[in-house]
Amino acid sequence: MNAAEMLKIFKGNITSEYKERLTKAFPKKLHSDLNEVLKIIPFDNNKVKLFDGTIHQVDNLIHENELDVVLDNETLTIPYRLYFDELNPELEKTLTDKQKDILNCIYLRHHNGHLREERLNLLSDNLEKWTVPFLIQLIGEYIYELLPIIDKKVNENTLDFCAEFRDENSIYWQ
Repeated sequence: MNAAEMLKIFKGNITSEYKERLTKAFPKKLHSDLNEVLKIIPFDNNKVKLFDGTIHQVDNLIHENELDVVLDNETLTIPYRLYFDELNPELEKTLTDKQKDILNCIYLRHHNGHLREERLNLLSDNLEKWTVPFLIQLIGEYIYELLPIIDKKVNENTLDFCAEFRDENSIYWQ
């Protein structure tokens, strides 16, 4: 086996690991939609553009720290930070609205605060319960610019979801 073949096997294994970790971040009922989203995420590029435009090579596109939360009695493990490159907009157009919300939630964990803000703005105004852990984590990060956007997303339709999440995750909530 030559070096190129070994590299291909390694990248295949690491891509599988990335997909597995992201799968754990969403309820099982979303996994078929999530699989469509995972097809378009650029897992093969570990050269990350930082906020100032410089390029930095990372060894792992998903940080090892994770957040464990419970949603409807199902434990979700959400990565704390992601380093994926931005998506090809043409590929994103192929997704359904629910799949776009899944994608946006994934990118709410991105290292780039500007990208998190952009993805938060793109998140549907008719949020489903499974989006709440991603929103709540943003509140805890104390990024002032995100709070007015979150305020618009948490409304009469989503407030009960947040209360249920708080009740299921009292230690996390603190």
